[in-house]
Amino acid sequence: MRILISGAAGFLGSNLTDLLLAAGDQVIGADNFITGKRENIAHLAGNSNYSFIEQDIIRPLKIDSPVDRIFHLASPATTVSYYKNQIATLKANSEGTCNLLELAMEKSARFLVASTSEIYGEAAKSPQPETYWGFVNPIGLRSIYDEAKRFSETCTMAYHRERGADTRIIRIFNTYGPRMDPHDGRVVTTFVRQALSDEPITVYGDGTQARSLCYVSDTLAGLRSAMEEDFHEPINIGNPDLVSIVQLAREILDLIPQSKSKIAFATKPDYDPRILKPDLMRARQVLNWKPLVSRAEGLSNLIADFRARGVGER
Repeated sequence: MRILISGAAGFLGSNLTDLLLAAGDQVIGADNFITGKRENIAHLAGNSNYSFIEQDIIRPLKIDSPVDRIFHLASPATTVSYYKNQIATLKANSEGTCNLLELAMEKSARFLVASTSEIYGEAAKSPQPETYWGFVNPIGLRSIYDEAKRFSETCTMAYHRERGADTRIIRIFNTYGPRMDPHDGRVVTTFVRQALSDEPITVYGDGTQARSLCYVSDTLAGLRSAMEEDFHEPINIGNPDLVSIVQLAREILDLIPQSKSKIAFATKPDYDPRILKPDLMRARQVLNWKPLVSRAEGLSNLIADFRARGVGER
């Protein structure tokens, strides 16, 4: 198939590109490099099955060739990136989503939008099923991303209902793995970078707050499966195995035994993310999907990737 990926130079988009190319598909990548990295796709230079468009998706993409599938992954996705790029985040998930849906209609292509667990906001229910509507502050700092993704989902369903677009919606919970930005502000990347650099591992509050971490290969398997199933409502993709922040710090230190880092507790900021845990019943029933990679294996792979890129070297 011929597949378009927006956000193709990002952590998730570049890994998806490699997976699809290995399966024999042709891939068109699009990215404006606001948060994507050129080095994530540098190895694809000269690949006859890959082409790249450097463009912001808030402008319509002009593609002459057929397109069978569209994965819409373009958006800043961490607090560091969307605080810095507030308007761009809103536009990528509004104008950008509409533009790619229009392209999907033009090409009769199937469309999948990568949404987020953040649409559940300050969830009063755990784990969160897709039928839970969430509780989001529409003017809070996190609303830049939360409300943008909620609109993106709304837009996708409007095109499906009114114009018959062939759409999919995936709500991605915390995903990690190779090609992550060591300075993206996520807890797992921060802890690994600090441990490799022999810096104190900063745990905010008492460290009992928890995270749900899904390895990138599992997340991508969920996305690919969802694209090929005839189901149009949102599906959670994530790992329900919660780990406390302080336990995560200890596990990372165990995997980097030569590190001189110690855990350092600090005052918990008001914006520190709350617990989000996916209800995976729909993923199991519709996609026959569940996460397979253990946290120990996934963290080891991330550590190896950071080392290969010289993170922590002096």
